[in-house]
This record gives sequence, structure tokens and C-alpha cells, in this order.
Amino acid sequence: MSTRIINFFESSGLSWLAPFVKLAKGDNPGEQINTIFKSLGIPLVAFALFLFFWDLSASKVNTSLGKLPGPSQVIEQAQGLMAEHQAEKEKELAFYERQEKRNAAKLAKNPDATVKWRDYNGRATYLDQIWTSLYTVFTGFLLASFIAIPIGIICGLNQTVYSALDPLIQIFKPVSPLAWLPIVTMVVSAVYVSDDPMFAKSFVTSAITVTLCCLWPTLINTAVGVGSIDKDLINVSRVLRLNWFQKLTKVVLPSSIPMIFTGLRLSLGVGWMVLIAAEMLAQNPGLGKFVWDEFQNGSSNSLGRIMVAVLTIGFIGFILDRLMLTLQKRVSWDKSAILK
Repeated sequence: MSTRIINFFESSGLSWLAPFVKLAKGDNPGEQINTIFKSLGIPLVAFALFLFFWDLSASKVNTSLGKLPGPSQVIEQAQGLMAEHQAEKEKELAFYERQEKRNAAKLAKNPDATVKWRDYNGRATYLDQIWTSLYTVFTGFLLASFIAIPIGIICGLNQTVYSALDPLIQIFKPVSPLAWLPIVTMVVSAVYVSDDPMFAKSFVTSAITVTLCCLWPTLINTAVGVGSIDKDLINVSRVLRLNWFQKLTKVVLPSSIPMIFTGLRLSLGVGWMVLIAAEMLAQNPGLGKFVWDEFQNGSSNSLGRIMVAVLTIGFIGFILDRLMLTLQKRVSWDKSAILK
């Protein structure tokens, strides 16, 4: 049983938990304690030092909105945001309960009466903004991946295609999301016209902007990964007379998985940063808009709330990277490879 747990931790990106299981088994306690200290103890000490110096220096920095908030003030603001979320959800629940009672009373008087159901239009809370940003970035990231991986594979297999597309890749790769955003906004406004749109224009604009900036790391790394496949493997596929699809699934993809996932991890990180900037500039719903609104608000709590958002953005970015690493370990043929 313990072996299965250890294997699960090793393959799911939670390898730092494996020494605890081995320690509980009594498997070389000294070595496990040393491993735990290196993988968990040292980072915790470094984080504690970071908090200490942050708290020490924050009180000495005065801004137009007051002193820079320290860790305790940021925690207080985080608790306040959670309380606001809970209060807003209670308002939403009360709204639907009143609506149900009103409609039930109306139907009791007249079973054939027409009842109206309205959606709650309360303000978006901090957690709602987080969900909106996550939903948008994954949409843009998946769109970019579906485009970049096939093109990258074709470029890696065919030098002529790569030579044709390389100038375009090198031109568009360094373009800032702030440059793409006005163009995307105008194009979406002109093309995406509907009386009953499936998605809000702000969502479509942000998702496409993320897609345009996510394409390049995945495309380039996929092309490099496919192009660097051992020629002996290609020759073996020819000797075995594998068709194109068999060659792709049996040789190309398994051999290039590490480079593809390197590109995907880079793309997801780029997409997350791009999204926050796009939301701030275009005032689209999400964490970026939350930061900008708090900055414009100028209250005594604004700096603390912005710091909460900064830490949230960083923590979510870390989790997204770990998720991609876990997925890479799951699909990679080389389970012994050390991935960080």
C-alpha cells in the first residue's frame, strides 16, 4: 500500500511528500529526514525570512495611500475579501428564495399564471474574478495548443514548411499583448455581432489575446522537439513501413513529449501574465480589472487588496505550472526522467 502511495506522489508532482511515507515505514530515517529538510525545510525557512524582511521594511515605506501593508495587513484584507464573497452569496441565495416564494404564491392563486425568473445581478466578488480569469486563460491556452502543436509537428517533420513559417514566427513572437489587444478588440467588435451572443465580447477579446501570445513557445518547442528526434528512430519507422499516423503516434509524439510540454508550460505561464495585463488595459472582468479598480479606488485598504491579488496571481501561476508538470509525468514514456 505504501509503495502505491509513494508511486502516486512521485508521478503526480508531489514527490516532496514521498519521504514522509518512507519515514513512517522506517525506511532509512536519517536519509528521509535529510531529504525532507532539503525539499521542504529550506524553502520554508527562506519563505519565513522573506516574510520577516517584508514586515520589517513595509512599515518604513510611505505612499500616497499610507504605509505599505505588511503580511498581517494583507492577511486581514484577504479575510475581508472572503467575508465580502460570503455576504454576496448570502444575498444571492436570499434573492432566489424571495423569487421562489413570490412565484409560488402567484401560482397558488392562479395555476395558469406566467411566472418570471430573473438572474441575480450582484457585483462580482474576488473569488468570482479569480474564476473568470482561470476560465479565460484556459480557453486561450487550449485554443493556442490546438493550433501550435499540429503546426509545430509539421514544421519539425518538414524543413521547407519550417523555413516558410520561421520569419512569421520570429516577427510575431515578440509582439506585446498590449499591442495585440486594440486590434483584437476592434476585430471582435466588428465580427462578433449577435443579438444573443454565447460569450461576452470581453471574454472573447481576452481569450483571443491570450491565444495570440501563447502560440509561440509551444510551436517553437514542438518544432525543435520533433526536429531533434533520433534519425535512427525515423529509419526504423521506414523499415517497419509505418504509415503516417503510426509514425506520428509511435515515434514522433513519444520522442518529442518533453519538448512539447516545455513549450506548454512556458505558454501557460505567458498566457497567465498576458491575461492579467489584458484585463487591466481593457477593463475586462478578472483579476487584472480587480487590481486596476483597487488602484483607482484609492482607499486605505487598496494597497492591501492589491497585495492579496499579487500573491494570488503568483500562487495560481505556481499551481498551473505544477499541474502541467504532473500531466507531463503522466503522459511521458520516460518515468525515470527528473522533471522540475
